[in-house]
Amino acid sequence: MTQDLASEATQEDETPSSPATSEGLHENLTQILDEISSTAGHLDRGQLADVARLVWEAPRVFVVGAGRSGLVLRMAAMRLMHLGLGVHVVGDTTTPAISAGDLLIAASGSGTTAGVVKAASTAAAVGAKIAVYTTAPESPLASRADAVVVIPAARKTDHGSTVSCQYAGSLFEQVLLLATEAVFQSLWDADGTPAEELWLRHANLE
Repeated sequence: MTQDLASEATQEDETPSSPATSEGLHENLTQILDEISSTAGHLDRGQLADVARLVWEAPRVFVVGAGRSGLVLRMAAMRLMHLGLGVHVVGDTTTPAISAGDLLIAASGSGTTAGVVKAASTAAAVGAKIAVYTTAPESPLASRADAVVVIPAARKTDHGSTVSCQYAGSLFEQVLLLATEAVFQSLWDADGTPAEELWLRHANLE
């Protein structure tokens, strides 16, 4: 029993303490907030207005993005659905064919994500409009767009920490969320539907 107690004591001594301190967390939170504020502050309002106009005019809206960018656009799609728009997420089994006059909203930090570029090419071929969020205005994706919002954030492969201290494309994705929320908020301002009515469209099969 004495040996067991000694073994337990040794295991307790070897248990690592928490890797995060309150001071370290505060510093990181402050750094992230500063990066988001600075980057969002450099967004071109005219570019965002172009996207809002395309959404306003489109009979249907489709969104496409890979990974975390795709998750952000799914959130944006929900908000547009709350406004009463016909919105579809590319890749879902119930998503119909895109047609002339529809709008495809695409997001890719690099502007080279193969599946996203292919979707934009298909949309362009049928006469649909395309709005793009990217860090790369000269990219293949941006070249297919009717409206481009340039988010001046690091690309996920930029590991030099020269633009952001955060890993991979986190800053792009964070500011992408803010950009899509700003577009939604502006469209809602123009629409004027009370929040209580928007809420009636929220999913009730959850």
